Amino acid sequence: MTEVFSQPSVLIVGAGPTGLAAALSLARARIPVRVIERMREPARHSRAIGIQARTLELFEQHRIVEPFLARGHRAHVANLYSNGQRRAQLDFDPLFTRYPYLLFLDQTETERILATQLASFGVEIERGCELLELHQGAAGISADVRCANGRVEAMRCAYLIAADGAHSTVRHHLGMEFEGETLAQSFLLADVEASTPWSDDEFHVFASGDGLAALFPYGHGRYRLIADHKTMLPAAPEGTIPVPTLEECRSVVERRVHHPVSIADMTWASYFRINSRMVRFLRMERVFFAGDAAHVHSPAGAQGMNTGIQEAFNLGWKLARVLGGAPERLLDTYHAERYPIERIVLRQTSFMTQLVEADHGPLKVLRERVMPALVALGPLRDAARQAVSELSIQYRRSPLTLERVLDGGPRAGERAPDACVRVIDGPLGKAPGKGRIFDLHDPASFSLFLLVDADTVRAAEAAEHDPNAASPQAGAANGATGNGPDALRRFGDAVERVLPQAVRVWWLADLEAGEAPLPGEGAPSLGDAYGRTRPAFYLVRPDGYICARGRTGSDLHGLLRHCEAWFSPTPSPKPSAQ
Repeated sequence: MTEVFSQPSVLIVGAGPTGLAAALSLARARIPVRVIERMREPARHSRAIGIQARTLELFEQHRIVEPFLARGHRAHVANLYSNGQRRAQLDFDPLFTRYPYLLFLDQTETERILATQLASFGVEIERGCELLELHQGAAGISADVRCANGRVEAMRCAYLIAADGAHSTVRHHLGMEFEGETLAQSFLLADVEASTPWSDDEFHVFASGDGLAALFPYGHGRYRLIADHKTMLPAAPEGTIPVPTLEECRSVVERRVHHPVSIADMTWASYFRINSRMVRFLRMERVFFAGDAAHVHSPAGAQGMNTGIQEAFNLGWKLARVLGGAPERLLDTYHAERYPIERIVLRQTSFMTQLVEADHGPLKVLRERVMPALVALGPLRDAARQAVSELSIQYRRSPLTLERVLDGGPRAGERAPDACVRVIDGPLGKAPGKGRIFDLHDPASFSLFLLVDADTVRAAEAAEHDPNAASPQAGAANGATGNGPDALRRFGDAVERVLPQAVRVWWLADLEAGEAPLPGEGAPSLGDAYGRTRPAFYLVRPDGYICARGRTGSDLHGLLRHCEAWFSPTPSPKPSAQ
């Protein structure tokens, strides 16, 4: 065996959705990355099937959402039953997004789409590669990897992302505790062909004294059946793994669903055990944990895979900035922002599992009596939609946020919503016309959106044709506040100087009265999505969250100091005089 030394900037261990999303984020930012995966072939079946609205929004901003939409199946309504009676219904249509549904798609397809996109950046998954040793030092990481041909390769990298699943080899090498518990019951999974009395754009969760069952539609009469198995797993011949049978699936449906559902075929089935565990720290020096390597929990609410993908996008841009010279402390915000969210997900999924499985006591009363009344209340129903879809995830308490009060609009730390806009100017020169925020944002860069009013638009247009004629008017109208076209250009230039080659500046205005939005687009107006303050700025992070907002006339210095402190390249030390 020979040793070959390689130096990617980032080594990613694990080629599941989390590892692939992290690699995609880094590759888009032109960061050298390698992805190793112990499995020699992609998995043929998987547990995760639900993609939430927020994840789809991020896929859209990475220009990869279309294949997911083409292959996935959309479910707009969730139903919860108790002993055959529907106790609660939650429809996603009112969500403030282009994706008001839960998209069902097998995780293997998600991985294939992400891997194909990653290959377009020249990054291939290195399968059959196993991490043997891992050592961290002040200058980087050294890792010994056994490749598929048996050769041991000594890699060096600046950082490593552990996305290698619940039984993480990286976590084991570093001696990280995986705190939590293994729950008593196991679960049955099966992909079946079923005839049901419902529309296939709804999914259903059934609670009964006999146990839990759920049916999630794939479309064309195919469903994923999930059920808890409160007894020991069935015995199987030595050396084999027990597999649910078609008759067992039929028995589960008959005893728990209490509706005329018949199963005709089963293409795949498996058992699995539920753990509720997480690491205490998402960062250990130069190693970062994400996805199942960082946390595992009940599949209730389809949160696990989505949480991992969003962690990957959160971490990817920060690594890219630090490798580009930004302060190292930026990487500490990965734990500060994501750990509280992971902890909430574990608590919520554990509670949801206990709630639907309860066959007596307070939780059963809560499910059958209290919850229907709560869900009927508009504000609580809206909050439930936002939570399940993950649109409510926010980083308002993060040190990366700079918040100034404006007239409406999302706050710093919240997701940057989509909106239909009139583009006045853009990073590639004049780009007038209609557009959408998600189309303008580049996930490899920051986006600085300067929101301007009609007077500024007219002054800018006049200046384009006759600069000498427009300047006096613009100065008279806006000189006192520094909000004219010249002042806005100076604002954008100043931000570009502290974020060199890392920010794209857009001038945006509301569509004029009576002006139709882009055909087929459901995005709200700029005023509805971003408030009425004009002029104003919104600085959007590469991962689609608002980093800072404020008024262009008074908040420039605060914005520049904030960017210099967190995102700007650190000046190289001057050589000392000899």
